[in-house]
Amino acid sequence: MAHVVELVTYPVKGCAGVALRTSPVTPAGLAHDRAFMVVSDEGVFRTQRRDPRLAVVRPAVGDDGARLTLDAPGAGEVEIAVDTAGARRPVDLFGAAFQGIDQGDDAAAWFSELLGAPSRLVRVPPEHDRVTDGRVPGTSGYADSCALHVLSRASLDLLDQKLAERGAAPLPVNRFRPNLVVDGWDEPHTEDRAHGISVGSAEAAYAKLAIRCAVTLVAQESGTRAGPEPLRTLAGYRRAAEGGVAFGTKLVVLRPGQVSVGDEVIVTAWGESELRPPRRVVPPRRPGTAQVTGGTGEM
Repeated sequence: MAHVVELVTYPVKGCAGVALRTSPVTPAGLAHDRAFMVVSDEGVFRTQRRDPRLAVVRPAVGDDGARLTLDAPGAGEVEIAVDTAGARRPVDLFGAAFQGIDQGDDAAAWFSELLGAPSRLVRVPPEHDRVTDGRVPGTSGYADSCALHVLSRASLDLLDQKLAERGAAPLPVNRFRPNLVVDGWDEPHTEDRAHGISVGSAEAAYAKLAIRCAVTLVAQESGTRAGPEPLRTLAGYRRAAEGGVAFGTKLVVLRPGQVSVGDEVIVTAWGESELRPPRRVVPPRRPGTAQVTGGTGEM
């Protein structure tokens, strides 16, 4: 039986995740997921791609969502009253224009000091009406794309096996920042084909593969870039047709509900994986030999 073994929300985009035992699932994902975002003075979003130190920030949102606490090694702690009614300001997320509610000078000063660059903290406004892309439209807060990111233990186990073959150490699942980690699927990357799932009292649908970026190179415990893995190894067997490498899937919420660690994950619709087969590299023909063509295989 496939079931949820980890449940993680990321209240501040780019900052550390918060492990949960249970959570409401809203149309925008787990409670408070990417509800806040750090931006430059110009309103351009900050992530670990350029500011890896965000990884060491540990956010905590009160049960009623009215207070946010931020803590990081060497930076101390700051607690703010969450503003959901203040003036809106324009923010930029991958070139797309949205609105945010500034969370005040204390949070701005704290992040500016931590990152060594002028920064502000904004919150998704109540009227946020973002429409995400993929096979099925949905919504999300300030996530890169869709509301839920799902990854299976079998997929991570296969990656760790391939890393070991290169003499590299296994990687913790937090390198990939999933919302739901699923165990019980024997076949790696079953999540690619799980195009509809029911978990707890919520339902979700597959939108697209999760294309991985430089954030996977950041050691989440230290907030430092840690080398070429896992992208180097993933490039050998998980190349996506649109470019980059895929690991995990992005889902949209069809029916809000409640999900808990231990809940069974029921696949309600199966589909084909969008991942193209790995291309076999054919060596150049030597004089006097026949050229071998056709077929695919794992590099």
